[in-house]
Amino acid sequence: MTKPAALTAERILQETEEVLRTHGASRATVMDVARALGVSHGTVYRHFRTKAELREAVTRRWLKNASGALVLIVQEGGESAPDKLRRWLSALFAAKRRKAGEDPQLFATYEGLLGEHSQVVEEHIGELVGQIEEILEQGVARGEFRYPHPDPSISARAVFDATAPFHDPKHAAGWHRSGIETEFSAVLDLVLLGVTVPS
Repeated sequence: MTKPAALTAERILQETEEVLRTHGASRATVMDVARALGVSHGTVYRHFRTKAELREAVTRRWLKNASGALVLIVQEGGESAPDKLRRWLSALFAAKRRKAGEDPQLFATYEGLLGEHSQVVEEHIGELVGQIEEILEQGVARGEFRYPHPDPSISARAVFDATAPFHDPKHAAGWHRSGIETEFSAVLDLVLLGVTVPS
């Protein structure tokens, strides 16, 4: 007889993602997750003390998976800082748009946490702004970028905020409309003009 797989936090999170996709962010319950795993809801609560904690953990995992490619762009060499920043911002927009279209229930969970000013969302935004700051630092070191503000972190946050219509979930409804790519390109041109050292 095969011994059942041990119930780990990772397995619970995987199953929670599937339950959210099936039932939707507003209707999924811990009981649904426990039923899918074949355990009692008390067993799930031994790993995650509350439904909110479980929801935040699954969102953190989903966001980490979604932003892995962005880290690689920051770390890669061989291109100018302006090209790297443009590619990073384009990849962020593409990832958010893809997640909103392909994984709407988990995207809705993230959107709900955004409205609650969740710690998970703040961590995610902090990580993204940190990556922009690293690209700006690379550009400044090579004489390609200048900081629009004396504080590098404020400059990075300004770039993030300027491009919000293309990554903030509250704008998701417009991400597939006609002309969005042209608008995005124009915003990128403006942002890059603000940080690039004049020729």
